Amino acid sequence: MVKLTRIYTRGGDGGKTSLGDGTRLPKNAVRVAAYGTTDEANAAVGLARLHTEGPADEMLARIQDDLFDLGADLCTPGDDPAESGAALRVTGSQVARLESEIDEMNGDLAPLASFVLPGGSAAAAHLHLARTITRRAERLMVALAETEPVNPRAIAFVNRLSDHLFVLARHLNDKGRKDVLWRPGANR
Repeated sequence: MVKLTRIYTRGGDGGKTSLGDGTRLPKNAVRVAAYGTTDEANAAVGLARLHTEGPADEMLARIQDDLFDLGADLCTPGDDPAESGAALRVTGSQVARLESEIDEMNGDLAPLASFVLPGGSAAAAHLHLARTITRRAERLMVALAETEPVNPRAIAFVNRLSDHLFVLARHLNDKGRKDVLWRPGANR
């Protein structure tokens, strides 16, 4: 369990921050941007939860915990749990759970006739925002993986998470019946 006794340390006043292994990096480093963006996605999921209840809210609560796991994974360099000691790493079971939930929800959705625009219900709109932030985190993680080891399950997780948020948004839009669809060229 994490115990925070002080909120400010002044350690970042010079533009650097500490990683989980104690390494100091500039606050604009790709690794820091990647885990910072997962935190941003988590905040957007929190906004969506203001408009959910029942199974959807339970899924999103698990996702918020998993996003903190992802941030912990990214703030500790390396990709191998055996080599990184007690570092928290995203696991294949977290990816599999997302896939199972996607499959279950997608089975009830109306087929898509066009691309979906963010909107419909408040919950769906917030989930679409969380989805786009998650995609940005994924792009940053892929960029990081080009120069440093990144847990491949973490990349799979964030990829699947954006799909999950999309499907859940549709599910909360009356199983897709209240989706706002793109009308190509409608405003020319």
